Amino acid sequence: MPAETADLFRDHRKLLLRIRAGWTPPGKRRPPALGLVARITTTLVALLAVGAGLDFFMAGRYTPFVVVMTLAALLIVGVLAKPRPDADTERRQAVERQVYDSARRYAGRYVLREDLDEGARRLMARTSAAIDSVLESHVHAEGLLDDVRNTVMLPAQEWEIARLLAKLSELRAGHRQVVGEGVTPEVAAVAEPLAQALDSSERAVVARIEALERYAGHVADAERAYRAREQIARLGAQLPRYEELLAESGADDSAVPELKRLSDDADRLEQALRDSVTSAHEAFRHLRG
Repeated sequence: MPAETADLFRDHRKLLLRIRAGWTPPGKRRPPALGLVARITTTLVALLAVGAGLDFFMAGRYTPFVVVMTLAALLIVGVLAKPRPDADTERRQAVERQVYDSARRYAGRYVLREDLDEGARRLMARTSAAIDSVLESHVHAEGLLDDVRNTVMLPAQEWEIARLLAKLSELRAGHRQVVGEGVTPEVAAVAEPLAQALDSSERAVVARIEALERYAGHVADAERAYRAREQIARLGAQLPRYEELLAESGADDSAVPELKRLSDDADRLEQALRDSVTSAHEAFRHLRG
């Protein structure tokens, strides 16, 4: 689904739960222009009725006069007394309609926290943490990793894991309910292989998550090397000023060789960064497999 729809769902999770429970938004309001036309038309009809009533009064026909004037009064009161929702209510109703329409359009393509049992939620939290750590890293932002594939594949992995965990949670809840009622030996013989199938499926999902975590670990190594390299580079840029200060102050210049080691440290960190990125690429290829 589009990113803006995903953000809409995240911001209105409770409304999505209500929609799943059968809630529907009120009928669509008429466009404001139609409402204005209706009010103007009603007012014109009321004025015409007043004019007709005055004609009846001048002609001495008092009963029709009373009837027509009463009708005109009711029309005018109806126009003036009809409640109109304020701007905040209209905006809220518009958002509710948008969420409702999007929920129907993308049914089966999103997972809520309530779709997961406690164990699945913990696994989902591990998945999200691993993916976020990669996508929020500087090495990803700088394009040192395969940033295009990261941006496409990692959210796809997250969705697939969420989908499997939701399905696993649903089946697990049903299985527990049946078994919790007490079963005969015949039913237990059937339930045991099904329980093993659930456990096997969970292990397969956990294996996916662990592969993501290994990849995130390699990216974290690259991130540490990247940060250290940047810090060394900033210190190295100030090296001439340190040497100048030592010379001007007449201080012991034994520190100069130590300062010059900065360039050697930078070279080592550059190699460490390349090695970490290479390891991350290898982990990413394993993740795809």
